[in-house]
Parts: sequence; C-alpha cells; structure tokens
Amino acid sequence: MVEAGETRNELVEKNIGLVHSCANKFRGRGVEYDDLFQAGCVGLIKAVDGFDESKGFLFSTYAVPVILGEIKRIFRDGGSVKIGRALKEKARYAMREKENLTNELGQEPTISELAERLGLDIAETAELLNAAMPTISLTADEDNGGGQVDIPVEPPDENISDIIALHEVVATLNEKDKKLIELRYYRGLTQSKTADRLGMSQVQVSRREKVILTLLRKNLTG
Repeated sequence: MVEAGETRNELVEKNIGLVHSCANKFRGRGVEYDDLFQAGCVGLIKAVDGFDESKGFLFSTYAVPVILGEIKRIFRDGGSVKIGRALKEKARYAMREKENLTNELGQEPTISELAERLGLDIAETAELLNAAMPTISLTADEDNGGGQVDIPVEPPDENISDIIALHEVVATLNEKDKKLIELRYYRGLTQSKTADRLGMSQVQVSRREKVILTLLRKNLTG
C-alpha cells in the first residue's frame, strides 16, 4: 500500500537511499555492487507494493528486511528464481537496448541512463536487469568447469536491518537530541560528560534520554 499522497514511483525514488545503505553492507564479498543494487531495487519495489501504513510502522522499518532479503538471495546456493514469461520478454528487450546504448556510448550505460532510454524508473529497470541475469551455482563441480565459490557472509548481517532502521529513526530527531544520542551511544560518554558537552545538568540528560529512547522504541515498533 503506497503512502497517502505519494505515487508508487515517488515512494521508490524517495527511499532509493535504503537500497544503497543495504547494498553497501555486502561490498567486497564477491558480487559486483551494481548487482547488489539491482537486487535491492527489486526488494524496494516489493516493499512499496506490500507496505501498509495503517499498521503504524515506518516504511524503512518494513522495507529494509525486504531489501536485504533480495540481496541475500544472490549469495544463497539453491534453486533458481522463477520468472514469468512477460517479465522475461521485457528483460530481453531491456538487454537489447542496453547493448544498443553501449554501442552508442562506447561504454556500458549506467542504470540511470538505461532507465531513461527505456522510459522506466531506476528500480523497474534494475528489476528487468536482475531478471535477465543468468543463474549460477555457488558450488559448481570443477569437472564441469566450475569449482566451489565460497562467499563469506558473516553472522552479524542478521542485525543489519535493525541497525539501518535505527539510523533512520535517529535521523528524525532534532539536532540536540541527535547529539545526545551520539554522545551517549556512539561515543560512549557518561551522562555527566554528555551534560557538560550539551550545557545541561546530569539530571536533565537522564530525563531527556529516557524520553528519546521511548520515542525511538515507539517509532521502531509502531
């Protein structure tokens, strides 16, 4: 469900930064960033289509796990994703246009350039490119010209969605409250030292911190 007053495309474009935030967490793990970004865009589209504002959650809280889920699919060893015939046809057309544009520009076009050529938004273009990607095995047999590819995925990745969602809600605070949270939880200062930095008393910091944490918890959980 698209947020009131915003079109589907507007909500996608407004939150494209979430895709970059998620994709950046997987840099250097054997997959090109462009592929991570494309998969993340597919997740963003799914999140936009499935989001229900009436449940009281922030869009980012709902979207980040969906985006991460699509990105993580790249690293999974298993069956291929089934793609509908209509999407396959659109994907083939997108790849032909990508090849034509590459010849015209003398280099591979960016997703933005291809999106403009196709008359689509960036996320939809990424979805088509993702659909056109060949399925590869992460554990191909060496006798078949493969050889196992080990992709290091660390356990802390399970906490990425929580971290990104937290950053999103902290960004909604006013500057003084953000500074208080930064000093207390990012720099690890005591309430007394934080009070000195902010020109407040220790009691004032303690009280305000409780108010801020309650607000953040409410925004994160609805």
